[in-house]
This record gives sequence, structure tokens and C-alpha cells, in this order.
Amino acid sequence: MDVLQFWKQLRNGNLSPVYLLIGTETYLMEQSVKKLVDAALHEEERDFNLSVYDLEETAVETAVEDAETLPFMGEKRVVLLKNPSFLTGEKKKEKIEHHVERFEQYVKEPAPYTVLIVQAPYEKLDERKKISKTLKKNAVIGEARALSGQELVQWIHSLASEAGVVIEQDAAEHLAALTNGSLMLMDQEIQKLSSYTGPGGSITRSLVNQLTARTLEQNIFELIHHVTSRKADKALEVLHDLLKANEEPIKILALIAAQFRLFLQVKQLTAAGYGQPQIAGTLKVHPFRVKLASQQASSFREEDLKQYINRIAEADYSMKTGKMDKVLILELFLMQLSSPPGQAR
Repeated sequence: MDVLQFWKQLRNGNLSPVYLLIGTETYLMEQSVKKLVDAALHEEERDFNLSVYDLEETAVETAVEDAETLPFMGEKRVVLLKNPSFLTGEKKKEKIEHHVERFEQYVKEPAPYTVLIVQAPYEKLDERKKISKTLKKNAVIGEARALSGQELVQWIHSLASEAGVVIEQDAAEHLAALTNGSLMLMDQEIQKLSSYTGPGGSITRSLVNQLTARTLEQNIFELIHHVTSRKADKALEVLHDLLKANEEPIKILALIAAQFRLFLQVKQLTAAGYGQPQIAGTLKVHPFRVKLASQQASSFREEDLKQYINRIAEADYSMKTGKMDKVLILELFLMQLSSPPGQAR
């Protein structure tokens, strides 16, 4: 099940003896572990009944022995297994020899007083391995995968509900865009916004726009939006705010270049018939970034994007050869960029 369903199940209070957390979305993974530990143990019990094993350093049978040990001064014991690379098809020399058969036997007949958490930060397990099949058959599975655009908005609504407030739909969508799909930033911003409104309050788009901190990447996205909307004055305003925050001109230009390369790649892959999830996988970027890039890339012809990238390369060369002041180069570049090389559509 996906992580939101997984968390909802945890709130019901019924704990299973074995959990498998799989996926590469680090924030969701860490939050899932935290929620499991919180559900199983009181704070004062953790020194005695919470054990964490890195399986790159410790044999799995040692962790199994711990899982079979009765809890001390409590009803539950939690055993967390990290980095179980023997579940994957990854070929590497193990520093530790694991007796996987012992682990497999435990998974089939787990101790009722222990919550065993297998934290597997991988895209998938090697389904050919018996232990992988056994785990998937006997464990409750939580998938910590990257969320789609709609799932991100649902996630924001869920965070707002947990904080005791409501957030309007367009405000949730705007917050997802401003945080560039970062789950950690969304969580932090919802906590701030809910503190501002107070319990039972309502978060509006205007409030999100007023109080949400922008990342450097988000400011670059906004700057490019102003440029492509032919609003050179607004683009220069964002640039000067970045410079006041001591951002280096070369770094700003590099991020602009990266964004335009992403536009071009998304446009080319879309034309080749790729869907947004496929594009995200191919380019190794967050699906939400692909969604935003796709929206902006649709305003350009491919040849125009190539021209923009050429102009960026010229500005980069001018900066690095010291032809003139770096800030002036950026200002002139943005003014020039506001006059497109061809008619965008």
C-alpha cells in the first residue's frame, strides 16, 4: 500500500509483527519509521526496547536474536533493520556474512511481542530470492515512493488536517509548486501556516503566497516565468532580491541553465511519446518538477529553447572570462532573454 494508506492504518492502532518499508523517498521512509516507533513504544521505553541494526555492519541473525528477546519493562520491543542489501540484486562484496535462512524462519513465525521493521531504501527487491518473496508474503508493506502531483496535494491536505486546520484546494496546489515537491518543506510550511491561523483556521492561497519561504530553485523558476512572460522588470526584481541574499551570479546562471535544459529534455521526450512518470524516471528528477517543467515547456518551440541555451552559454563565457561585471552580464542577459529568438507558442 502507498504510504498515506499505511499511515492511516497505523492510526487505527493495530500493529503487525513485521513491516517492510520500501522506496527511495527518504522523507516518507523516515517518517514511516518514526510513526511505527511512536505507535509501538512510549518515550520512556525506548532506551530498553528499541534496537537499530545496520546490516552492512551487523549480521541479521544477531538482530533476530534480539527480536526474540522479551521486552524489558514494557509490552513491545521494536527492532529496526537498515540497509538489507541482501534483499536486492545488487552485486557487491558483503563485509558481513548473513544467515538469511534464520531471518526467513523468523519472518514466517515472528515473536508476537516484537515489531520488526525492515527499512529497504530501494526501488524494488529481487523477486527471485526466497527471502524477498517470504517478506512480501508475511509483512505489512509500506511504499515510500515519490508522490505524483495529485498525491502531493492530497498529502498537503493530510498534513493540514493533522495540524487541526483546513487548506483550500488552490492554496494546496500553490504550496506544492512553491516547495518544488519537497515533502519536508511542505511539512515545515504547513506547521508555520497552521500556527499563524490557529486551530480550526483556514489556509488560503494569499496566505501561502505571503508566508511561504521560497527555495533558490523556486525563485529561479519564478524568474524564468517572468522572463518568458515578457516581464523583464519583474525578472530583474527577483534577480536583485537573490543578489541581496548573497547568491552568486554564476550560481544563478547555472540554475537558469539547468532549468532550460530540463524544459528542452521534457519537450523532446514528450514529443517522443513519453509520459510524465517515464520522463521523471529517465531524467532522474522528481515527478512534480517534470509536471511544472512540462507546463512551461509547452509555451516554447524546441528551436527557441535551443537558442535560449546558447544565450546562456554566451553569458556564462562572458562571466568566466571577466569581460564585464557579473551582475551587469546577468541583467543584460535577462533583458535580452525577454526578447525571444522566435515566436513562442
